[in-house]
Amino acid sequence: MAYLLGIDVSTTATKALVIDERGAVAATASDEYEFFTPRPLWAEQNPHDWWRACINVVRRVLEQVPASEIAGIGLTGQMHGLVLLDADGDVLRPCIMWNDQRTAKQCAEITERAGGASSLLQLIGNPVLPGFTAPKILWVRENEPEVYARAAHVLLPKDYLRYKLTSAYATEMSDASGTALLDVAQRAWSDDLLKAINLPRAWLPAVHESPVVSAKISAQAALETGLLQGTPVVGGGGDQAAQAVGTGIIRQGIVSATLGTSGVVFASSDSYRLEPNGLLHAFCHAVPGKWHLMGVMLSAAGSFRWFRDAFGAVERERARLENRDVYDILTAQAARVAAGSEGLIFLPYLSGERTPYPDPHARGTFFGITLRHGKEHFVRAVLEGVAYGLCDSLELMRALGLDISQVRASGGGARSPLWRQILADVFDSAIALVNITEGAAFGAALLAGVGAGVYANVEAACAATIVVTDAVKPGPAVSVYGDYYQVYRKLYPALKDSFRQVGEVAARHGF
Repeated sequence: MAYLLGIDVSTTATKALVIDERGAVAATASDEYEFFTPRPLWAEQNPHDWWRACINVVRRVLEQVPASEIAGIGLTGQMHGLVLLDADGDVLRPCIMWNDQRTAKQCAEITERAGGASSLLQLIGNPVLPGFTAPKILWVRENEPEVYARAAHVLLPKDYLRYKLTSAYATEMSDASGTALLDVAQRAWSDDLLKAINLPRAWLPAVHESPVVSAKISAQAALETGLLQGTPVVGGGGDQAAQAVGTGIIRQGIVSATLGTSGVVFASSDSYRLEPNGLLHAFCHAVPGKWHLMGVMLSAAGSFRWFRDAFGAVERERARLENRDVYDILTAQAARVAAGSEGLIFLPYLSGERTPYPDPHARGTFFGITLRHGKEHFVRAVLEGVAYGLCDSLELMRALGLDISQVRASGGGARSPLWRQILADVFDSAIALVNITEGAAFGAALLAGVGAGVYANVEAACAATIVVTDAVKPGPAVSVYGDYYQVYRKLYPALKDSFRQVGEVAARHGF
């Protein structure tokens, strides 16, 4: 029996997961760390913390599965982070993370140097956003010239672990897509953009397809981790692409909707597709020769958590006394309300928004309140508003010609039967669950299995390990939600200027 190791360097912890070739979990371990905000809107992490955590979790799982039985290793993790190394491979400064927002000026500069937003889309398939890697490099050049002068290598977070494990400077297509330096259509670094912004191509790592063996465990890493020298390490994938592999989102027509703190709609595409206004991320998939489209909303299940914390004190106390989940109590209240919440609509823009409105000024809103509305209406409106927000991404995908046959739900919010039914009705699509809940680390392990020859390809790996366990079909509320969704779509354009103005007023008064 072959065993496969997936390593996930996430925002909060590094996780190691060992599975057998049937997908059964044999061992798992996690080691947490912090990120730092030295200034408002900044977010940084120490790459040495990732490596320390990696050593710890690998050694712990190897206590349960011998290193000699690990056939391959796959890497995944948080995307977009900038890890700068000098010529000796030493870290020059803390990683500037995916959620860092300091680079608005550099994003505008890259767009201008590329010839404008339209030209930039043709070069890399995406607009440049503050979270992406390229503008962070320019920020260092402009603000830390002494650091920039010593730079020799640019890596992403999971690829720093690859370097420590193998001594190789390498990445793969899905994570490289989020740097704003990759020609996504051609699956290669964009020499034209690099020239436009004057970045040395020699700084960038080799780019592999995700299941391809990129390097092997070095003697030094074997000594530190307990892994066997020579164990193959595949390209792996960015966290969203690896999670898509781990839930079977690898062929056109099947889409995932993740109800985590943020919400993600992810669609596999057999061909390169570009949303003409750049409202969807167009990235290479972890499946060789395929791409994916992705829409992101910033407050999905996070909106429900906000409501629980702000207005659910009674339900939290009841949950404590009855040893129940507070969310089950709140959704039971919402289930008593008819679809559409009697005209109450929630805009889930509690942290601004990204898709389809890349607007940091957007605000959460309850619209249509009347004397008939009680707490149960507000709970249901939150669930419905998040579903409408995710549907915005789904509709953009449909407009590009994707025929969506099934949506697979994941994340904490997907545990709610009521929320899954609302999604099915709003999307007018079946909502399915699968047997895998291990996320990106599971997908990374499957990619390792392909590279190690355990599976013939990614499709075979998913077929051997992933099955649909439950599904809900759209019900009679489809037409009701269709009507309310049209109202929902008109609210942001009507309120856009007011969102910006209220933010300015609040800032003027110290908030």
